[in-house]
Amino acid sequence: MKQIAILGAGESGVGAALLARKEGYGVWVSDMGQISEERKAALKTAGIGFEEGGHDEQKILSSDLIIKSPGIPTKAPLVKKAMNEGIPVIDELEFASHYSAGKVIAITGTNGKTTTTLLTYHLLKEAGLDVGLAGNVGQSWAAQLVEKDHDWWVIEISSFQIDGIERFKPEVAILTNITPDHLDRYDYQIENYILSKMSLFKNMTHREKSIFYLEDPLSQKGLELKKPKADLHWISLASKQVKGGYSDGNTLEISANGKRASIPVSGLSIQGKHNILNALCSGTAALMAGLTQEQLIAGYKIFKNAPHRMELIRTVDGVRFVNDSKGTNVESTYYALGSYTDPMIWIAGGVDKGNDYSVLNDLVNDGKVKVLICLGKDNEKLKKAFNGIIPVIKETQDIREAVSWGQDLAKSGEVVLLSPACASFDLFKNYEDRGEQFRAAVLELKAKKEA
Repeated sequence: MKQIAILGAGESGVGAALLARKEGYGVWVSDMGQISEERKAALKTAGIGFEEGGHDEQKILSSDLIIKSPGIPTKAPLVKKAMNEGIPVIDELEFASHYSAGKVIAITGTNGKTTTTLLTYHLLKEAGLDVGLAGNVGQSWAAQLVEKDHDWWVIEISSFQIDGIERFKPEVAILTNITPDHLDRYDYQIENYILSKMSLFKNMTHREKSIFYLEDPLSQKGLELKKPKADLHWISLASKQVKGGYSDGNTLEISANGKRASIPVSGLSIQGKHNILNALCSGTAALMAGLTQEQLIAGYKIFKNAPHRMELIRTVDGVRFVNDSKGTNVESTYYALGSYTDPMIWIAGGVDKGNDYSVLNDLVNDGKVKVLICLGKDNEKLKKAFNGIIPVIKETQDIREAVSWGQDLAKSGEVVLLSPACASFDLFKNYEDRGEQFRAAVLELKAKKEA
């Protein structure tokens, strides 16, 4: 019996353990931290041994294969030892792919990948296809395969997960864009990060299809560094495409597999330039999967985006309160700010990741942003960046106070936007916690006429 060691007992690790057990492997799960009681129970029920609070190196290095959590870098000492001894080290998605007969639409990119993944899944599901959702969003792919395979899988895949693939080969692969992020994982070299993203396409042939954003310079750089063999489709906001998608802001024009579709932008349930790009990516992939124009139109109309991404929480006295807590880098916030033409109260701040805020100047000057509310423990860089550009800058460490200020300072027709451009770990557990606290504070507001 072949032995598999699994490093990390999170969603992907436990999922891989359950699938490996089902497929007849001997399985050992090891986690440096504490394993949740729920996951311990799942491992015990399946008869899978585990340890927490440390790694038994001898046991792990006697395995035939190691599946590691995406959060563990390949430079971690134990991983390096295993690789030096010739033990294959892979990701859960790579392992799961060996046990699925379904066709995969894989989606990566610095920004937009979650919305594009959820929208693609939604379009296929609404059209009646047998489709599953997995990867960096939702439930572990491996865990789902213990129960059932699907004809199609839509999988969000991060650069960390891509680094652990060997034979994984999608039917369709999408790169939404590349902007500098996670560079600490890639020796602070943007080329290393680009090459990681491009490795999603490495096993694809001319029979599979790829989708890229034409106007994204770092995606173009990726194609120069490592051009895939897959059939290339472009999405663009600048020029019409023979294969792929284009929008002039009024209509989505999509062409793939010899079929065409034309969809009015007014029929999308999500708005803004970034969501037009997401819709073009999803629509192109859906057309490749066999959907018709009518099915696309029907699906776009009723799509509901993920929480914390350009999520309208409530309108109070004509003021829209929008939760974009998932906007944890400058590029995400750039798209959020660019989605509105009405004056804004902008709530931003948190743990700065070496941000260059100057790229936002044209979106916030001339009264586009009336007030910046800095929400963080250290706001000096943010305040300095917009001093003299945004007329009023306030700061707080209390999200309820930030929301209350937003209500006091905004007029009917304006927007209070939480789009931090920063990580959340100074005041919150994670971006979800920040978004949930924003939501709770907004829902507690009383309309001024009621107060």
